[in-house]
Amino acid sequence: MTTTQPMRPGDRVAVVARSLPGSRWRRMLPPVLVVGTLAAATVALHVRDPHEQGAWGECPTQALLGVNCPGCGGLRAVNSLSNLRLIDAASSNLMFVASLPLIAYVFARWSIGRWTGRSWAPADQNLTRWAVVLAVLLVVFTVLRNMTVGSWLAP
Repeated sequence: MTTTQPMRPGDRVAVVARSLPGSRWRRMLPPVLVVGTLAAATVALHVRDPHEQGAWGECPTQALLGVNCPGCGGLRAVNSLSNLRLIDAASSNLMFVASLPLIAYVFARWSIGRWTGRSWAPADQNLTRWAVVLAVLLVVFTVLRNMTVGSWLAP
């Protein structure tokens, strides 16, 4: 006679993780395409300096509404990072630079999952919480960078 036991936290990971179909090389195609696209964009931003007025156009939010959106200064931040100027990158878009470790972590987890054939998907509750936290941070960042008290956050 068997009894059902409640799931332990370790058991939940086994439920969330599922095998991905296809060969390893086929599974790794999406991460390789993401890295290639980001590398090409970084090279383009390194070659054509977005610090020059009008080099990449104007931010639509800035042009239409006259406010700095959370992405304003992101191209300049990538250019500064490609020139190894971390302080200048943070000055262009602090939120972007601060989020890079999180972006790298999520990309690494996704890539490792693709490599091993195990899908990595955070639990729905955690994903919802993090999405709400990120949305609140972006709103606070946007409001602050458009006020005089947070003008140091503006690009």
